[in-house]
Amino acid sequence: MASVLLTIQNKQNRQNVFSVTALLAGAAIWGLLWYPYRVLEQAEISGSIATAITYFIALLLGLAAFRNNLRGTQIFGGEPQLLLWIGLCAGWTNLAYVLGVVHGEVMRVLLLFYLAPLWTILFARLLLNEKLSLHGYLVIALSLAGAVTMLGRAEPGFSLPSSYGDWMGLSAGFMFALSNVLSRKDQYHNIQLKSLAVWMGVTLIGVIYSLFLHDLSLLGNISGDSYMLLLGLGIVVFGLSVMVQYGLTHVPANQAIVIMLFELVVAAGAAYLLTDEAMTSREWIGGAMIVSASLFSAKMNRE
Repeated sequence: MASVLLTIQNKQNRQNVFSVTALLAGAAIWGLLWYPYRVLEQAEISGSIATAITYFIALLLGLAAFRNNLRGTQIFGGEPQLLLWIGLCAGWTNLAYVLGVVHGEVMRVLLLFYLAPLWTILFARLLLNEKLSLHGYLVIALSLAGAVTMLGRAEPGFSLPSSYGDWMGLSAGFMFALSNVLSRKDQYHNIQLKSLAVWMGVTLIGVIYSLFLHDLSLLGNISGDSYMLLLGLGIVVFGLSVMVQYGLTHVPANQAIVIMLFELVVAAGAAYLLTDEAMTSREWIGGAMIVSASLFSAKMNRE
């Protein structure tokens, strides 16, 4: 009996190690992913086109890998409209994230994206009827204080986001929170179908956005090297999605959010080494408040 329990414990320990490693690796890759998209932008491949192509590649890989889940009863059972909304919200999340880090300051965009716990609390109250705890109010207060500090200017008063990148970072975090709450609300569809919905949603939103800006006319000018980079990014996006979903499935939410903050560390180092971007003291203080709010939201998940 003791040997059986020891075997089970060892298996759980290995699973925990794999799960935490998957989240750390996923956070590190997300912290670096902005750079290849900037390289593509410099090659005159817009962020929307690059996003649409890379997620379309991930979608094709997902359709091949998860083809056994593509049954009508699985897709259209439960509340299929939730699957649609998850895909559309995640579509804007990922497109806005790429556009933000391509056109804005990396750390500002990421820190504004990490206002997501604030929006998550509000959406969970509206869509899941979750009551707001004391820690919830603290998350709201710290998040808003951090945003006001980051977006504030030297003169008195509050200013709205001043750049396209800021708006993209804010909207990405907003839609990320909504897609996560909708995913929690949808208890019928499995991770594979939700992942396929995300890849399809990002591809669709990316194509629509490109059509709106008339960017699709540039497809014929993409070089062979750029196509190889796009292919590599598509494979990375597929593996990254599966990796993070595996970690989120096996790691408690309160631990996962702390681990995922590692993305900020990697992004800060990469931005320092690869660009000439520098954050002001006001932005560092506001960013610290936003990160603290994320940590408090982790404690809230234990209640």
